[in-house]
Amino acid sequence: MWQPTLFESDGPLYERIAASLERDIQAGRLASGSRLPTLKELAAQLGVTPGTVGRAYELAQRRGLVDGEVGRGTFVREAGNGGDVRPLSTGSPPLSRPIPATASDLASDRVDLSIVKPNLEIQEPYLRAALADLAQASYLPEMLDYTPDGGLPPHRQAGATWMQQAGLPARAEQVVLTAGGQHGLWVVINALTRPGDLVFCESLCYPGVASVVHGLGRRLKGIKLDEAGMQADTLREACREERPALVICIANCQNPTCSVMPADRRRQIAEIVREFDTTLVDDDIYGFLVPTGAAPLASFAPERSVYLTSLSKSVLSTVRLGYIHAPAEWLPGLAASVRTSIWMVSPLAAQIATILINGGKAEELGRAQQQEARARQQIVREALGEFEFRTQPAGFHIWLKLPPRWSSGDQFASMARSHGLIVAPGSSFAMNRDGEAQAFIRIAIMGGTRGQLRFVLAKLAGLLKTADALWL
Repeated sequence: MWQPTLFESDGPLYERIAASLERDIQAGRLASGSRLPTLKELAAQLGVTPGTVGRAYELAQRRGLVDGEVGRGTFVREAGNGGDVRPLSTGSPPLSRPIPATASDLASDRVDLSIVKPNLEIQEPYLRAALADLAQASYLPEMLDYTPDGGLPPHRQAGATWMQQAGLPARAEQVVLTAGGQHGLWVVINALTRPGDLVFCESLCYPGVASVVHGLGRRLKGIKLDEAGMQADTLREACREERPALVICIANCQNPTCSVMPADRRRQIAEIVREFDTTLVDDDIYGFLVPTGAAPLASFAPERSVYLTSLSKSVLSTVRLGYIHAPAEWLPGLAASVRTSIWMVSPLAAQIATILINGGKAEELGRAQQQEARARQQIVREALGEFEFRTQPAGFHIWLKLPPRWSSGDQFASMARSHGLIVAPGSSFAMNRDGEAQAFIRIAIMGGTRGQLRFVLAKLAGLLKTADALWL
């Protein structure tokens, strides 16, 4: 049976399989007419789903490498049967060049562009390996029991290691485990504020902040942003008017505006927090996308800062695990808040994360997601380059300003949905409900295949060029 040799540089798993097939055909290791393993056979051999193998075979067929016959299987194409096999590009990874969208891509063209998430295809082999390690581990029975407040010591140490890789001088004894970033935000606000307290965040921020703050009976005020993030002068003036209990800030790849806060601005924000004796929450879930950036915001005022991170965007989206790092005096309240909300974080999920972090695979996954994001940003530039938008080189989304022909983001999002295009209107990010982002939409770019992304962005570009009056 044919055994593919897979390289991470070839992209998502299905592309790696197709790339290995192309190499072996070109090298003569697979002769014309050779029958390939069935989907189930190769899937079992590689530990992947038959669907992944099917996508690889479809890609190989589109490239003229194989033919498939219902009831007989998939065979290496005979030379001259419908075209010659296209050669590999010298000096570049196989299949790394753009592949036009085809019928198989268009069959599932409803890619959700409203949810910022990592590319799922990259995660699968890492998760399978971690689950296999966990299933065979002698410590598995320990993962089936209740855990102490804050989490098991090895899991807290893994969290500290993950934070240290982001530049925070974290200590395991100051780490509390959470069930993802959103839960972590709930834990912090519930533990460190009281009903009626005032919370500050950026005036444009992801809706999860508002839902948690208002759901817990706190008040919310958005602080204006500029290209460097939360404005320091505006924050100081707002603190003079009414002192907040918490200031929540996203310094890296701010959601939705994509801003990255420079070191000087981080220092100013920290000084203001000290000046008005309040608490800073550094929401750094996207910090891994800015590996050469400034030190984490929390490190500028560690004695009054909570550092909040998660693996949901960088490593595994469905293994809901996050980490909080906080001063010692706040740890009992934070742990009690976890216990009140969910009793404990699943030790099985925490152990999967620990396996990936300690084995270097979490960092590797983060780099793979960065690489995929950079490739998709090129697709964005090709499809939407004529429009005005903000993003980062490895960003998972873009913040696009609608052309004047469109009256509002809500109107555009509604019309886009009728065309199978799901985007997030700017109004959903306006914390002050003042129309600040009425002319913007946020577009997430990591879902689906690259071919599907090309197709839906081409449709989106066409819609952007059409005046909304024509749809009335």
